[in-house]
Amino acid sequence: MTDTSQGAAGESVTYAVADHVATITLNRPHRRNALNWDAYAKLEAAFRRAVTDEDARCVIVTGADPAFCSGDDVGEIMAGPDAFASRKAPPVVRHQPTPAAIAALECDKPVIAAVNGAAVGWGMELALYADIRIASDRAKFAELFIKRGLVCDVGGFYRLPAIVGPAKAAELLFTGDVIDAAEAARVGLVREVVPHDALMARARELAGRIAANPPLALRYMKEGLRRAAYGDARELGGWAIETIRRLMATEDHQEGVAAFMEKREPRFSGR
Repeated sequence: MTDTSQGAAGESVTYAVADHVATITLNRPHRRNALNWDAYAKLEAAFRRAVTDEDARCVIVTGADPAFCSGDDVGEIMAGPDAFASRKAPPVVRHQPTPAAIAALECDKPVIAAVNGAAVGWGMELALYADIRIASDRAKFAELFIKRGLVCDVGGFYRLPAIVGPAKAAELLFTGDVIDAAEAARVGLVREVVPHDALMARARELAGRIAANPPLALRYMKEGLRRAAYGDARELGGWAIETIRRLMATEDHQEGVAAFMEKREPRFSGR
């Protein structure tokens, strides 16, 4: 059975189910699957739908080639007309990434990230929300928030240290360095690296083996792992978003965005 009613080919996020596996695909390839307001909202809705979809027992999240997710759409979210309401106060924005993050974290079915290309900024956060990550040999990972004068969302604080260890997490968060798929496997960020053309077949094979198990027991197994490994994401997520709001009003954030848009090195002042 296949269900594509969440979104057609022109949608920013699509949802389909086959053989008890739901596939959520970021579908803005012309923007390297950067997330705008619409995509954030649809991504949240897709994860919420997976929870209530009785035919779905496992979830794969991926991106339309050539990228997994290049993070926020800087031109719309960070440099758009609503981005800087004031230099003296936190900006008022229409939507925050946290609902999509919480929806991904609270998905009570196993989630596999099939990372087919760049997973940077919030794209790396999305990969971290998955229970298992499989990478194409073209994948790259980076927590780029520091380069924009911001802090990460819940994934970097909540899951990255548990996955790669506190010291490696600190290095990735403090530097914003990009690592390739081989390094991601070496530090334990991804389960395995496969040739690009074999990625989705590998993800579907693993998802199929998971989905063959009793659905209720799978949900409780995931809940047990979450309770054992992680704390409460909502409190941390609230702090992270409030901090992001404050940092978005700083000159350094505006300089980081301007430098990105102008393709030059930023000049940070500490203000």
